[in-house]
Amino acid sequence: MSVANGKVSQLAAELSRRLATDKRYKILEAVMRRYDYRSHGLIEVLHAAQDSFGYLDEPTLYHIAAKLHLPLSKVLGVATFYNYFTLKPQGKHTCVVCLGTACYIKGGDRIVEAVQQRYHVKPGATTPDGELSLLIVRCVGSCSAAPVALFDGVLGTHLDADTALQRVAAMLREGLPEQSNGKTPVQEVER
Repeated sequence: MSVANGKVSQLAAELSRRLATDKRYKILEAVMRRYDYRSHGLIEVLHAAQDSFGYLDEPTLYHIAAKLHLPLSKVLGVATFYNYFTLKPQGKHTCVVCLGTACYIKGGDRIVEAVQQRYHVKPGATTPDGELSLLIVRCVGSCSAAPVALFDGVLGTHLDADTALQRVAAMLREGLPEQSNGKTPVQEVER
């Protein structure tokens, strides 16, 4: 048996166990059925899986590929192309820093460095205690307010490294960053 066949067998066994015990797969099945198990529903199915499981792991991607009659490489390609999808479990809180051109030029990279140093977490990773994930995106569409970051989905604008660190500390301590108008994410919060 080749290494590839062994991996597929392991995925199939894990998936079989999950399908028998995890009700979230029934939700996923309903979404795939709504799209008649056709490939044009892939992004919606991935959204449903991400919403149900919190991230997209290999057995789930394998299941989606099989049910939609797509190569696993196609499903993985779509899942890795869009920033919304993640292949690893996220921390309880997220700090998503934009490193698009405007944000990078105005100091987005310094925000990443500051969070990385203070919380000992690399971009794309989660702290060992599972409390904080530091993520990078290429653009959030708020270039005029650069640099920006999302703190548990709340947009912080015109940030510097110190302000971003204060927001992360508040988020970890209190849940969401302090909000001036009491609205829930996503909203803009000025510095």
